[in-house]
Amino acid sequence: MSRLPLTTADTAPAASRPLLASIHAAFGATPAMFRAVAHSPAALTSLWGSFGALGAGTLPASLTEQIAVAVADRNGCDYCLAAHTALGRKAGVSADAMARAQSGDSDDPRTAAALAFALKLVDRRGRVAEQDIAALRAAGYDDGAVVEIVAHVALNLFTNYVNLALDVPVDFPAVKLRNAA
Repeated sequence: MSRLPLTTADTAPAASRPLLASIHAAFGATPAMFRAVAHSPAALTSLWGSFGALGAGTLPASLTEQIAVAVADRNGCDYCLAAHTALGRKAGVSADAMARAQSGDSDDPRTAAALAFALKLVDRRGRVAEQDIAALRAAGYDDGAVVEIVAHVALNLFTNYVNLALDVPVDFPAVKLRNAA
């Protein structure tokens, strides 16, 4: 059970209600994570705005969902692992590729480089080395893509922490964690 009551369209602060309506329209339902975050209109605005901004970035959804499951698995976030596995499958990533991404692995060298970098960011709390950036460039990522990978990791840390700290109930098909730290 969530450590905070999950808001509804009727119980959420007035400033959160239009965003919850947009989220509901986007998903066809209002995922529990957003219902928990809606207690703070500022946090909900930040979260939904970040999803929108990064979704319009240069990285494909197939890659960003694989990054999300790698970060979720590393942090032991059942909620994000389940949600992003479902979203990754919707983005056309195979079940096998999503499962491998949990460990930071991919058959595609470019994807593997991004996943390895994302997990280094998590494990080293952002303190990566020049050679880590060089490895991304060697894999074909430009400077803008490097920044977007960092931004996706940061966004996923935010959602992982929300779900873990608030014990948000998982409302996506469950996925088994593999490598939680």
